[in-house]
Amino acid sequence: MSVEALRTPDVRFDGLLPWEPRYLDWDGLRLHYVDEGDGPPVMLFHGEPTWSYLYRKVIDALLAAGYRAIAPDLPGFGRSDKPADRSWYTYDRHVAAMAAAAEHLGLEGAAAVVQDWGGPIGLRLAVEHPERFSRLSILNTALFTGSGRMSEGFLAWRAFVEQVEVLPVGTIMRRSMARPWPDDVLAAYEAPFPGPEYLAGAHRFPLIVPTSPDDAGAAAMAATLEALGRWDRPAQVLFSTGDPIFPTRVGERLAAHIPGAGLLQTIEGAGHFLQEDAGEEVGAALVAFLDATS
Repeated sequence: MSVEALRTPDVRFDGLLPWEPRYLDWDGLRLHYVDEGDGPPVMLFHGEPTWSYLYRKVIDALLAAGYRAIAPDLPGFGRSDKPADRSWYTYDRHVAAMAAAAEHLGLEGAAAVVQDWGGPIGLRLAVEHPERFSRLSILNTALFTGSGRMSEGFLAWRAFVEQVEVLPVGTIMRRSMARPWPDDVLAAYEAPFPGPEYLAGAHRFPLIVPTSPDDAGAAAMAATLEALGRWDRPAQVLFSTGDPIFPTRVGERLAAHIPGAGLLQTIEGAGHFLQEDAGEEVGAALVAFLDATS
């Protein structure tokens, strides 16, 4: 099936990442990923409205410690192609895209690092393909089964997205800062979206979070959560203390639910995008976990 998609001009990304862009073709789309290093593989899953740029400080730490760092851009984000039809964006489709990336890369025994929407996507991928993923590092995320109360922060975020026609990515990222970010960093998060027609995925993602057990994706997320209750391989749960969307109590519940996880680890003074607020600290904590469980 042909997909009408937009491709952000490459010049928009000049100088933003030091690594050569790599691509795979999937379902009529060109998907971008970073793939650097030769050690044990670590696949880093971003959320919304970010892209692989979010993980650049973490990638530096992984490479310095001898790991292979892989950071794909989801369809609709970063340097990946962006389908124009908002209805194209579904949970199942994004899991399928990342499964294709893992197969393309020939991953075996990789660590999955997940945050925001990267959690439901990467965690489902890990439990459904245990031959490809053997360790988990879970940052500021949750699985939405449609039952239970969502945080006030998430409900406010979703209501905001429902009310705007054009998602103001730069403003969203600026308001997410817990520590100051330079203007060029904020501009890098706007780079994938040169016009409103490129924002279909970024606008759609908050609205496909299941809010009832009958919503699309709720059953698959419930199955993923159930499978995590049997995950006895190593797992790290690392949350920041200043995230209104995923407060630390969410991390505490995840850590208690996953047999392979220890106690929740926290990073003080960082917000929802802890990889940006405290990337060096996140990288150090991730490397310590990987070294201890290798």
